[in-house]
Parts: sequence; structure tokens; C-alpha cells
Amino acid sequence: MAYKIIASQCTVCGACEFECPNAAIKMKGDMYIIDPAKCTECEGSFDKPQCAEV
Repeated sequence: MAYKIIASQCTVCGACEFECPNAAIKMKGDMYIIDPAKCTECEGSFDKPQCAEV
């Protein structure tokens, strides 16, 4: 299941977009969203999801 960005906690800094190995995070309007079709929760790339580490 793909992660979701919690709008109230997002500072719109963009760090998560660059950390995502699958390019699943994109700016839409004035906030970032995670494309669930692309998000693998970093399985096979990292031990922990990188967007959660930012």
C-alpha cells in the first residue's frame, strides 16, 4: 500500500520528491502527492521508505 503525504505535516520543501527512487512523488497544485501506482514503499531499494525519513 502506498504512503500518503499528510498535508498538515508537509512543509512543501520538496525533499521527499528527490528521495523517491520511483519518481512517485510529484507536486500537484500547492502540495505533494504520492502516485500509488508507482510507490513501492522503497522495497528493493532501501530498508526504510525514504519519504518517511525526510
